[in-house]
Amino acid sequence: MIESFNAATVLGNQTLALLWERTRRQGDMPAFAKAISAVLGAMRGEEDGQFSMTETVLSDPVLTNKVLRLANSSMYSAFGQHVNTVTKAVLVLGTEAIGHLALGLKLVEELAAASPDSTQAHIEMEKAVLAGLIAREIAGAARSPQTEEAVVCSMLHTLGRMMITFYMPELWTRLRQQAGTGNEDEAAIAVLGLSLADVGIATAQRWGLPRNLVSGMRTVEPAEPGSPLGATDWVATISTLARRCAAALWHDNEAGTAEVRNVAAAYAPMLGLDLARIDAAIEHAKEAALEELTIAPLSKPAERRAKALAKTRQRAAGNKILQSGLADMRDVLDTASPGQMVSMALETVYKGLDFSRAVAFVRNRRENRYSARMCFGDAMKEHLANMAFEDSYEPNVFHAALNSDRVIFIENARDPKFAAKLPHWWKSTLAEARSFVILPLSANGQPAGFLYGDWDETFPPIQLSQTEFALLNDMRALVVKSVERRHQHEMLSSRAA
Repeated sequence: MIESFNAATVLGNQTLALLWERTRRQGDMPAFAKAISAVLGAMRGEEDGQFSMTETVLSDPVLTNKVLRLANSSMYSAFGQHVNTVTKAVLVLGTEAIGHLALGLKLVEELAAASPDSTQAHIEMEKAVLAGLIAREIAGAARSPQTEEAVVCSMLHTLGRMMITFYMPELWTRLRQQAGTGNEDEAAIAVLGLSLADVGIATAQRWGLPRNLVSGMRTVEPAEPGSPLGATDWVATISTLARRCAAALWHDNEAGTAEVRNVAAAYAPMLGLDLARIDAAIEHAKEAALEELTIAPLSKPAERRAKALAKTRQRAAGNKILQSGLADMRDVLDTASPGQMVSMALETVYKGLDFSRAVAFVRNRRENRYSARMCFGDAMKEHLANMAFEDSYEPNVFHAALNSDRVIFIENARDPKFAAKLPHWWKSTLAEARSFVILPLSANGQPAGFLYGDWDETFPPIQLSQTEFALLNDMRALVVKSVERRHQHEMLSSRAA
């Protein structure tokens, strides 16, 4: 039977009535109650409950992987054998632990799917996820069988804040106006008629969450260590610690770091945990937050987006530049000189790949040398005369590229192991590069030159996509065709003479 929460004030009950009406119109936040109904059914000990839980897990591939990973973790290594099936994982872990794991996963999935228009709602959701990450690390370090329960309760600790920001943004604004940012709880009774924590508990009861989870949503204040905490109190204490650490960590500043130390020091004796172990667990949670969170300053979203953009390199705008440049080169292939084709290719790759610098090298057969002829990039022309080398083979990356006649991408030019493959002329002129690309140009089976482009430290680490490799090879082919056509004309002219 689902419990009904009654607020202590008329205003409080009016707030809850309005909240339920808005969730009815907009959908539970968002459809969380429906998402967990099967899990709760399995946890309540339905007939043949183990099969029910197995079926529930197998319906979700992500959950299946997480359950098997947990069953094979060091915490359960005493069982000795590798767990390959969900059925055996249910026997090893028990339906309660798996149920809590599923609830945590579903809550994260639903919060991620919400994509609220309100930035503040998104912030509260990310704080909840961060609290769950912290709880998992701390409880896991303590090898607690209540780890997954603590994760769920930690995320639910801020459920009231999430509900108000998501469904009642106008009331959240009033809370901030009266008490200031970060102090919304202080104005809750006056504005809402009940505390934000009570809003969360009322919501959890309305969703029909188990009593142990609702109990774990309680705020536990620091106290001197006495008798060992019971399972429910231990979960509530871990959840309080995780929630307060998450609020402090979210901004990733010195004040937050100091607050985390204070909170950890206050709760460590109660939990019977070494402070150093809690510190290490929180550091691991911060690392996980880099992948899990999207807007938290802690997760460095701008830097991560830049890295992701650079790693996949599937930039529509950049590829359009490469494709447009290729189209221009095809249009003038019959009339342009090889030098003009090289110039068009160099300009195209410089713009399309956001190179820091780009240089075209041409082989002079009479002088037996490769020399830089044109370039793009800041202060490049002053180095042009120094970018030259003999065409006799040397064991470096440029001769290797010319001999293999394929595009070469060097991801980390600063790797000490790679230093021997870089020639002196490069080290004296282009050593600021972190990554670079070589496009060798061979005509009639003989090297004719190459295009070079690089990225310095101002550009994030990158990986070229297969699409970009294909475009670069198409560009090479057009330049080579132009060079070979010039050679044919020269041969015909010499015979006619």
